Amino acid sequence: MHIGDWLVLSGYFVVMVGIGLWAKKRVTNAADFFTAGGRMPWWLSGISHHMSGYSAAVFVAYAAIAYTTGFALYVWWAITITIACLIGSFLFAPRWPRLRQRLGIISPLEYLSTRYNLPAQQVLAWSGAALKVFDVAAKWAASALLLNVFAGVPVALGVLIVGGVTLIYSTVGGLWADALTDFGQFVIQLVAGIAMLVSSLIRLGGVSAIGGIWTRLPASHAQPFGGDYTLPFFLAYILISTISYNGGTWNLAQRFIASPTGSAARKSLLLSGALYLFWPLVLFFPMWAAPLILPNLTHPDQSYALLTQQLLPVGLIGLVVAGMFSHTMAMSSSDANAISAVVVRDIIPALRGSHRPLSSKLELAAGRVSTFLFIGLSMVIALSASSFGGVLGLIILWFGALVGPIAVPMLLGMLKPFRRCGPSAALFSWAAGLIVFALTKYALAAPIASLGSASAQSILVAAPIVASIVIYVVMGWIRPWHSAASDELVESLDHDMVVELPVAVAADAS
Repeated sequence: MHIGDWLVLSGYFVVMVGIGLWAKKRVTNAADFFTAGGRMPWWLSGISHHMSGYSAAVFVAYAAIAYTTGFALYVWWAITITIACLIGSFLFAPRWPRLRQRLGIISPLEYLSTRYNLPAQQVLAWSGAALKVFDVAAKWAASALLLNVFAGVPVALGVLIVGGVTLIYSTVGGLWADALTDFGQFVIQLVAGIAMLVSSLIRLGGVSAIGGIWTRLPASHAQPFGGDYTLPFFLAYILISTISYNGGTWNLAQRFIASPTGSAARKSLLLSGALYLFWPLVLFFPMWAAPLILPNLTHPDQSYALLTQQLLPVGLIGLVVAGMFSHTMAMSSSDANAISAVVVRDIIPALRGSHRPLSSKLELAAGRVSTFLFIGLSMVIALSASSFGGVLGLIILWFGALVGPIAVPMLLGMLKPFRRCGPSAALFSWAAGLIVFALTKYALAAPIASLGSASAQSILVAAPIVASIVIYVVMGWIRPWHSAASDELVESLDHDMVVELPVAVAADAS
């Protein structure tokens, strides 16, 4: 990177901090900090939802898959998320703001104490929050490695730069800052992605290369399924994406909770799904074309970084690097906001032995402190990653296993067909998912591997979530849950609340 690239990248970081400081003016209480006061416009929520679903893995691991496998990357990743968004826009997204309307929730797990009971809520809250810090630590490390490849910046300094900037704007501005910086990051990565597309097309001979590269690449690269990314894997990922992108991943649930109405949440998810359908075609094209521009790479995961350095002029390289960071910063800052909401509204009241939340000022202060501590601790872990050896990877692996089992009772618990599934169903489905993951990953690893890499991959991905769903349904059947408060809540989530105007105001309106 040259001085021009550094100026662009530095300017990006300054703008992100500036947005956070500006957003601070809109935060007066914990509801503003965690859910934007339920006033987030649907288009901003949709763009923020979209941006929060990426990380630096797109430019490292996914670039390697595109280099070696081809178009299948788009099918199993982007298409599955698009389908998940379409399903969720009708089933799940509208119910999240309705929970806020009825219960005043600012955490995605807060409603579970009413839907099930406090012990079930606490098991899900602690198990998810405790491991998420390691997941975010891995994202800081990945971003720092990218900066090291581009500019030779030491990994430790890279963690401090990227994590430190995110810590500032997330701590002071809350969800407003997250969403507004997501929008800024979206604009930056839009420009950077188009610049990479145009540069790739120029190198390959013009617009005709959009279709022409597939005749020059190996035939398998043009197929919708290839390598380990088979039709069963695609179907398994539809299930996983549906669970994750509709609120099973807590930071995405926060975007829906922040919407003013159920219809606004639905529109935001449809917008995010449309972006997942079209934008990856632009983003992935240089990755697909990389074998023609950079043939025979020993390390395909470096292909996007090497393409950027080879194709772009000074200044634009810095913009692309900023676009890469923007994804990880967006995901990590929204993770911090969601985890802090769970800590403040779910974990702290339980530790205090009181169902009553803290006062408004204390909640806001606790939210900022917990956000600061969460990001700070994740940075410390990222800086000490080498000391953890294989433990860090193991914990991150187990977090991936926990996402589905935690999300199943969260999401299905909002739907009327599952209203008889109570606390036992929630806890047993959570435990079943973990047990099945352990069995498939360790005890049954050899026989599963003997089925072939593609089948093994599909089983490892889908089995824990399928087990959680099955046990959740079966427990609801053999141990039906009857609770007037729970039934009333579930019944109420089909429609937005109707705000009745005072008689005098209604008469004036008529």
